[in-house]
Amino acid sequence: MIATDTAQPWSAADYATNAHFVPALGAPVVALLNPQPGERILDLGCGDGVLTEKLVAAGASVLGVDADPDMLDAARARGLDVEQVDGQALDFVAEFDAVFTNAALHWMPDQAAVAAGVFKALKPGGRFVGECGGFGNIAAIRAGIRAMMFVHGHAVPPTEAQVYQTAAEYTAVLEAAGFTAVHAEIIPRPTPLATGITGWLKTFRSGFLDNFGIDRAHQDGFAEEVEDFLRPMLCDHAGNWVGDYIRLRFHASKPA
Repeated sequence: MIATDTAQPWSAADYATNAHFVPALGAPVVALLNPQPGERILDLGCGDGVLTEKLVAAGASVLGVDADPDMLDAARARGLDVEQVDGQALDFVAEFDAVFTNAALHWMPDQAAVAAGVFKALKPGGRFVGECGGFGNIAAIRAGIRAMMFVHGHAVPPTEAQVYQTAAEYTAVLEAAGFTAVHAEIIPRPTPLATGITGWLKTFRSGFLDNFGIDRAHQDGFAEEVEDFLRPMLCDHAGNWVGDYIRLRFHASKPA
């Protein structure tokens, strides 16, 4: 799902083609949430609403929030209740039994603001459950992008916009916001990429490449070079691509 990185333009159509694995692999997080009939749930970074539908199907009353208009249009087309909201500026007060998030938090640089907003949005005794990119996530892909930028003389940024935390780091963020009973773990999850590195870059890093001097006219060629560079590490002999995904999965409670 998608959240608040304004530098990355999102396309619901590209997401469905190149990143359908994101909601498809979200079932364990939905199971951890265990949505109940009648619960009021906030889906933080709902994206196109594929997982939001599953929460609704469980009988919950769900509000999806996301920062991207195109993804929200796709969610509305599914008949879902969604709003355009920056996840770093939530203004709900004691409204939800649970807050759920999948594949969105790492797009939100101000993690303390997100945690504080979620804490405020929950009713006493509510729970925060989710999964996002963890420390070391897509390290090979990121290294491939940076290597090709260096080869072509582009400025290589010292840091990245996405936030990939260890379990200990994120536990500290949640506890500082007031959460208790925090459990966070890092889970390696090698992930098949049906459209290879080129499809992945088009969906997830076009804005990043824009910002660092690789215009749209040259991005396809650049993506092919990154793909060729990564082929020995991430593509098997049958031509199947696997992304080096690492997830941070967590649940926490707001004291009753």
